[in-house]
Amino acid sequence: MSQYGFAGALAACVFSVTAALAADPSELQTIRTADDSRGFEAVGRLDLGRDGFCTGALIAPDLVLTAAHCLFDSNTHERIPDREVQFLAGWRDGRAMAYRDARRTVIHPDYRYTGPEGAEHVAVDIALVQLSQPIRNGSVEPFETDKRPRKGAEIGVVSYARDRATRPSIQETCHVLGRPAGTLVMSCSVDFGSSGAPVFSFATGEPRIVSVISAKAEIRGRPVSLGTRLDGALDELQALLNDPPVVTSTAAKPRVRSATTVANGTTRSGGAKFMRP
Repeated sequence: MSQYGFAGALAACVFSVTAALAADPSELQTIRTADDSRGFEAVGRLDLGRDGFCTGALIAPDLVLTAAHCLFDSNTHERIPDREVQFLAGWRDGRAMAYRDARRTVIHPDYRYTGPEGAEHVAVDIALVQLSQPIRNGSVEPFETDKRPRKGAEIGVVSYARDRATRPSIQETCHVLGRPAGTLVMSCSVDFGSSGAPVFSFATGEPRIVSVISAKAEIRGRPVSLGTRLDGALDELQALLNDPPVVTSTAAKPRVRSATTVANGTTRSGGAKFMRP
């Protein structure tokens, strides 16, 4: 989809999204203790290169789901080497419940980064990190995934960010405001470092991942977050892990920024402004 196509699709739902913003989400709550983190131990910080980080979550003992744009270096514009990726499950106050290096990373084959203000590839901004060894810890249970929730559905997010890098925060209630072009527009609060954070549905009585945080945006001056789709895209990623790694030329790779780089948004049609968190 073209950049104009995504911006146009988002602009088409601006009116209904703006109206829905009247339903205020719950406040972010810092996860300070083991009791606070119960049930969310499989959310962790994904350390990238020398000083970057994103958020990720286990969906299998050896698989972490995150955002594709997290896996690029802001200076070289290259993929971050797998050996420089580490997952810290349940990271809090300098300690993790499990530490694992990456064995391999894969991004969705349709994902392209076209600039910090571009958001047309949000729908496929997902990646998998295969860990060097599975996490076999009874307290760190991988999450199930589920289909994309409907507009108006209640959701929640657990994430790290630049001002809460040592402890995650949970927002127990935010809402799906729209679903343009296969994405989710949400009222969830995100910041730089929240990229890759799991978006949860609690409709079944237990948290299930229904999306991944890709970008934050403004619509008519109100902050929103944008999430990926998992339907089909996750199956494609898992299939890639069964294929041997492919070494490709980096000469034509697009310029990208890491998840911790503050990107200057550009105003788009319909009053929407995009930024990578």
